[in-house]
Amino acid sequence: MAHGTDGTPPPRLPLDWIAAALRRERTRAGLSLSELAKRAGIAKSTLSQLEAGGGNPSVETLWALGVALGVPFSALVEPPAPAVQVIRAGEGPSVASERADYVATLLSASPPGARRDIYRLRAEPGAARESEPHIPGTVEHLVVGAGRVKAGPRGEEVELEPGDYLSYRGDVAHSYEALEPGTAFVLIMQHL
Repeated sequence: MAHGTDGTPPPRLPLDWIAAALRRERTRAGLSLSELAKRAGIAKSTLSQLEAGGGNPSVETLWALGVALGVPFSALVEPPAPAVQVIRAGEGPSVASERADYVATLLSASPPGARRDIYRLRAEPGAARESEPHIPGTVEHLVVGAGRVKAGPRGEEVELEPGDYLSYRGDVAHSYEALEPGTAFVLIMQHL
């Protein structure tokens, strides 16, 4: 698991945010627990536990639920936001991958009338973070801040260095792979 610059684990999302968002979005979609779990490819007991404010959801689980609900990932992890918001390095609602040394921190969810989310991502060399397709019409914009990363749609990955920008469809399978320790980048997900 990735750690903060001081060696401590990244802050975790408050489970009550996730629980409330899952209940809200599942109710909005008119889905039962069983139907949503089936569509997301997770156990009904896992979904029930998450809606009750328990468990330890991974990025993969939350992405699968977002896709099954037809909502952006941020709709499931968005905290209540004040009028002026500052998120310091090492802070913010973060979710770790269960398959790679990769941590996503939501910096800004789509405000009303917009369909984009902004994330700060940290990754370390090792396993690539394989991402399944997001909701249809998603486009990802990536800007590298530190280290090197190999990213993009499967079979079309590109190596990037600090300052490099990459844009690609996020509604197809894609991946991110840190090529150097301390790799960090900003990801903007645009939902068309």
